[in-house]
Amino acid sequence: MPSVPDTPRKRFESASLTRTGYNKNKLVETGSKIQRVAFLGDYLPRKCGIATFTSDLLTSVAAGHPQSQCFAVPVNDIEGGYEYPDVVRFEIEEQDLTSYQRAADFINISNVDIVCVQHEFGIYGGPAGRHLLALVRDLTMPVVTTFHTLLREPNDTQRRVMQELIAHSTRLVVMTERGRQMLQDVYNAPATKIDLIPHGIPDIPFVDPNYYKDQFGVEGRVVLLTFGLLSPNKGIEHVLNALPQILEEFPDVVYVVLGATHPHELQERGEAYRLSLEILAKKNKVEKSVIFYNRFVELEELKEFIGAADLYITPYLNEAQITSGTLAYAFGAGKAVVSTPYWHAAELLAEERGILVPFGDSKAIAREVVGLLRDATRRHAIRKNAYRLGREMVWNNVARLYMHCFELARLQGSFLSRRLFATRTLDQQPRELPEVRLDHLSRMTDSTGIFQHAILTVPNFSEGYSTDDNARAFILALLLDELKEEPERARTLATTYAAFLNHAFDSKTKRFHNQMSFDRRWLDEQGSEDSHARALWALGVGVGRSPHRSFQIMAGQLFARALPVVRKFTSPRAWAFCLIGIHEYLCRMSGDSLAQQTREALIARLMDIFDRASHPDWPWFEEELSYDNAKLAHALILSGHATGQKAVFERGLKALRWLAGVQTSESGYFRPIGTNGFYHRGGIPATFDQQPIEAQAMVSACLEAYRATSDSWWYEQAQRAFDWFLGWNDLGLELHSVGSGGCRDALHVDRVNANQGAESTLAFLLSLAEMQLMLNAVTVFNEPAL
Repeated sequence: MPSVPDTPRKRFESASLTRTGYNKNKLVETGSKIQRVAFLGDYLPRKCGIATFTSDLLTSVAAGHPQSQCFAVPVNDIEGGYEYPDVVRFEIEEQDLTSYQRAADFINISNVDIVCVQHEFGIYGGPAGRHLLALVRDLTMPVVTTFHTLLREPNDTQRRVMQELIAHSTRLVVMTERGRQMLQDVYNAPATKIDLIPHGIPDIPFVDPNYYKDQFGVEGRVVLLTFGLLSPNKGIEHVLNALPQILEEFPDVVYVVLGATHPHELQERGEAYRLSLEILAKKNKVEKSVIFYNRFVELEELKEFIGAADLYITPYLNEAQITSGTLAYAFGAGKAVVSTPYWHAAELLAEERGILVPFGDSKAIAREVVGLLRDATRRHAIRKNAYRLGREMVWNNVARLYMHCFELARLQGSFLSRRLFATRTLDQQPRELPEVRLDHLSRMTDSTGIFQHAILTVPNFSEGYSTDDNARAFILALLLDELKEEPERARTLATTYAAFLNHAFDSKTKRFHNQMSFDRRWLDEQGSEDSHARALWALGVGVGRSPHRSFQIMAGQLFARALPVVRKFTSPRAWAFCLIGIHEYLCRMSGDSLAQQTREALIARLMDIFDRASHPDWPWFEEELSYDNAKLAHALILSGHATGQKAVFERGLKALRWLAGVQTSESGYFRPIGTNGFYHRGGIPATFDQQPIEAQAMVSACLEAYRATSDSWWYEQAQRAFDWFLGWNDLGLELHSVGSGGCRDALHVDRVNANQGAESTLAFLLSLAEMQLMLNAVTVFNEPAL
């Protein structure tokens, strides 16, 4: 086949690999010195695109470079893992942080020269997949990271994970020019670290589709093909809506949808999407022209399906798809492709290599498919253009490009000063956290909700329930689910607390009740502003952080009904609770204009009262420190950082830093403002009674400040406040109950209050959950000097 001007080899090599100053031709001539490569990511027989990619890449590198020994370190998303081939040497349990650390130890002692990481947020444990950082930080050899997903607007956690992963990677691989630009513009990755290597594809001959059609019983018909794991974002319904118009002119067309339902879709919603497609096909009266193959096919059979296709269609609905393996496969096989303009397709199908149609536009799909079927000359020209470019995407060439990249990483790594032993002195190690125990929490919860009070560890029925406590408990249950701490029990508890909140809302007043008796009678006309705001905060967490659709939908609907009234509130703490809840809500529902407007109004109110009440020696929101104090500063830090309002952010940090100083004893312990008098400006702060809720508020606010600033001083303050529960306090007495997992109600002048009520127990468990989540982020260790 004749050479093509400006070949992909030029696109994929000269623009990236030679930027480093190393001579790639010299690398080819002298041969690679890489003896051992570990590939980290999903691996077959797990059914997902990353698993297929990792398996194909490892196999191709091993086949093309037999001098290099290759092995895989896959991530398991199910208990017991998979029946892996012998090339898998170590397995990581997705949600087990220590498993990542053990994997790093295994790789470090295995004489590995390069670790090749496949990155996708969803395949690693922890928020935004940050468990991966525990592994890469402890590796002693160069890391090459391939990015399969890049977000144009990442949230704070995603951005921090990406930036740390970039910092710990010697080379970065992207598969499109847009990907390279996004790494630089969005994540500030150095251009000299980035290599552009295309998605690998099998080597499929350029043949007449009719050669394969009889194998599938579609001989004599025109085959349209879509393949890949099935989920609602694939947009298959728009092709089904286009079929009637296509069949009017080309009645022999058959649309083949190949692929099993995505495992995560299957787990969450079963076959609902596939069933909806089958119903739509019957409604459109095209069922005789549609074939569903509901299975995961092996490579050889997949090649035959692709070979039988006359046109390939990718009607995906999400523009922000930087890589599509299915598109690469069909394109590289020389298929005429009709696709929506998601990022990978827009780049790959440019210059008459395919056809782009608007998202969700069935008429456009029909028009372009019919146009290509009418115009054989144009269709074949597109096929040839795609196939010629696809020759440089076949796996043996991609493996060669990766080996060049590995060799560059090895050479660069030899100049880096890397620590070989991750030794830490005692003062550099984070203090070990207590075990999460839910015995007392479960004991305090019945089918209605969590009881307010306890007599020692026995629930006090006579005091009933409160919305305040059930809101806190719902937040805790969602955090426990995030931590994978007893997930079944956590979800059951979350369901109970969510049901309580739903029942507490009065649709007539648009307010939440707060106090409920043991016999389920509301004892108030409406609850306080603070209790309403705590409920709203909990609902925001349900929308923004829960992976379960039932919680997202229920919480979202209730949030929308409960939000409008908060602009009438006069309580600064209610404003703060609402701001935290709105932030969580907007993490998923960023386009909600009412929530955004409410956030701006409440920010302005907190800023106003701060400006009016603060003095040089009293930088605070009010003339006294009373209860849940840190939440006021927390709300400004969180909101200011999220909205980019520097003045708001800095005001929150200033107030919290002052509060941290006020709440530190002469001995250096955390000493919350006591409830026996509080602390009025110009007066003397009350030392007792010290309440767990104050420690929890300080832990949460300081962790937020740490996330926003990366200043380890804030983590130290969070640890200091958390240690108050463990006996680092004025009396040297533990409030946390090791036996029950509960927490005693207060620290008095001479003793602890031995009752373990809901507020105190939830304060401790929330603090523990937040500390554990931060610890899991693997960003809190002080690195020893190199």
